[in-house]
Amino acid sequence: MAAKTTLNAKNLESLGAQRLAELLIEVSMGSAAHKRRLRMELAGNHGSAEVAREVRKRLASIARARTLINWHKVKALKSDLETQRKTIAETVAADDPQEAFELIWQFLALADSIFERSNDRGGSLIQSFHQACEDAAAIAGSAKIDAHVLADKVFKAVQDDSYGQYDNLIAAMVPALGKDGLDRLKTLFVQWSKEPKDRPAEEERKVIGWGSGGAIYQDEIAGTHRDLTVRIALQQIADAQGDVDAYIGQHPEETRKAPMIAADIANRLLSAGRAKEALQTLDGADRRGWAEMPFEWQLARVETLEALGRAEEAQTYRWACFERSLHAGHLKAFLKRLPDFDDVEAEEKAFAHARAFPDVHQALVFFLNWPALAEAAKLVAIRKAELNGDLYELMTPATEALAEKHPLAATMVLRSMIDFALDNSRSSRYKHAARHLADCASLAPHIDDFSNIRSHDAYVAELKRRHGKKHGFWRLVP
Repeated sequence: MAAKTTLNAKNLESLGAQRLAELLIEVSMGSAAHKRRLRMELAGNHGSAEVAREVRKRLASIARARTLINWHKVKALKSDLETQRKTIAETVAADDPQEAFELIWQFLALADSIFERSNDRGGSLIQSFHQACEDAAAIAGSAKIDAHVLADKVFKAVQDDSYGQYDNLIAAMVPALGKDGLDRLKTLFVQWSKEPKDRPAEEERKVIGWGSGGAIYQDEIAGTHRDLTVRIALQQIADAQGDVDAYIGQHPEETRKAPMIAADIANRLLSAGRAKEALQTLDGADRRGWAEMPFEWQLARVETLEALGRAEEAQTYRWACFERSLHAGHLKAFLKRLPDFDDVEAEEKAFAHARAFPDVHQALVFFLNWPALAEAAKLVAIRKAELNGDLYELMTPATEALAEKHPLAATMVLRSMIDFALDNSRSSRYKHAARHLADCASLAPHIDDFSNIRSHDAYVAELKRRHGKKHGFWRLVP
């Protein structure tokens, strides 16, 4: 049974309404966020209209603000935005979807003023606006907004998408727009694409940078941005309408041969039952500059071969791709299509291939991700001399994964990082190397046989012999 002083709803109820009200006032002193939350709760007692009024006031206040939003202010603003967004989507929309639609659009309009005075490096603020696009779509459906009116609003928003806040708006709005709305939206973007681009007089053109071809003008950048906006919008509309050819038509001819775009097009052709064209698109991709075609292209190819009834060829290609790249996705798909027991033998063959793979680090990543920790430990043991201790972003998680059941392999990995730091006099890493040495000491009692490497004490003695004068390191060693 919880103690009577435990902070939970039941215990707090015993304080009584008056005392709780006094405590809430006290707690909210000095906290604008807490005060806004309390006002919102009070407004809720008077119906959604009063809640909407409070939200509208807060959104207007945020829009008027001009102070810079430093990194330490982002969390508070994020919380404020989420409070307003959720109140619109969950409280106001339930009672008055028309009012909620106007409010969510007012919310989305905040983006420019916020991003103009902030640096959203973590992407937390933009997430609120992307979610608001989803909310706006759901609310539009509930409010039964006229399809043409909605299309016009979406078009205007995407036109002014300065910071990517409306990136997912068209896709989100597809159900609410319906066929008529999508047709209207497509017409608006096509018309915009045909409008002449504004070009100021030569003496009024503004140079914003320099490139290999000379000056870069502001009006040129604006024109390029418009072309890209139209292209992406029409691609999204084509996807929504299931019009593969329209989607392909929005890619300039010269870019369709890029492997990633070819894969993108092929996937859509495949979904439309046009596997033969999908394979032609993939085979026509430009391989120049690619030592190995990207996984997405390879995956599209095997799926296309399967769709064409060329399953054996698809399996051969999967195995060949795995042999070249050790990509687990190819191996898993290959094994899945084998008869019972054949997959065990094939997996053993794959592990043997990985152990001998030219890049030991790529092989280690494969075994860690599979996961096959015993194989990872075996790899480390037989190829420890090849480990690059500079790759701490790989070696650190490898150590953590191996430590419990394979302490000897974990020790070898730790030593690779210690040796790199000391052999190369990387003083910035000495504190990490000292910590790794302490980890080695912790692992040593769990190792019954150090095999062909020095024991922990012998390793420390050798470090002192070779690096005894690196006092910056030894001062950090416990």
